[in-house]
Amino acid sequence: MSQLPVPGRDTVYVWVGRGDGGRPIPAGRLLRRAGATLLGRAEAQIVVGHGPGGRPLVGTSDVDSEVWVSVSRADRVVVVAARLAGPVGVDVERSRPLPALALGRRWYAPAEAAWLAGRPAGGRAADFLRLWTAKEAVGKALGVGLRDGGLRRRMPVPAAAGVPRRAGTARPVGGGELRPVPGGAGLRVGHPPVGGGLVVAVAVVGADAPPVEVLEVRMDGDGTVGAARRTGHVAAARSASTERTSLPVVVRGS
Repeated sequence: MSQLPVPGRDTVYVWVGRGDGGRPIPAGRLLRRAGATLLGRAEAQIVVGHGPGGRPLVGTSDVDSEVWVSVSRADRVVVVAARLAGPVGVDVERSRPLPALALGRRWYAPAEAAWLAGRPAGGRAADFLRLWTAKEAVGKALGVGLRDGGLRRRMPVPAAAGVPRRAGTARPVGGGELRPVPGGAGLRVGHPPVGGGLVVAVAVVGADAPPVEVLEVRMDGDGTVGAARRTGHVAAARSASTERTSLPVVVRGS
């Protein structure tokens, strides 16, 4: 599959970098991969720098280019989301046991805490992480992180795992689609399936909900970063109406 973006189509590309041999893939390598893919240039031509507040900047030195990216980390996994059409945010957490009810009551709005309490006990930790990553990703897309009450910002109820699948597709109804954030004009968030025990949220700012392409990249023990392998595609919504916390980073290309 060609990794070059389709001309004229707003798409969010998500690279999931998994390291081998106990070492994560350096975020800079995935940022260069993202810049090369979206700008149609060789990775050697991509410049990765840092702007105010330490935010990474992705672009080229010879043209006025702009790539919006967001970075998140969990253990040996690095996730980079990139988009040309506007701000994007991404957050990743590894699924693990959590005191979901206690954490929900402490950090979430009462309605979300009540929703969490009504969820099946065996899936509450995952549901808590879906809400958490959604809030992180939206905060990054807005460029504010979780400051100023970001954890109390309401999110659309995450699509549950195992819900009925849409006819003729391989994905659940509502699964991974970028859905409107309540009260957030032009804000959308969703959870594209990535597997490997990871919960990933992607958020965008814009009038429409773009499709999401998920690409997996692995680094061998000798430090060689392999070619990206497409692991998933989440189509755009048909209607536009519809332990460790990752650091909030939203990026504009230089």
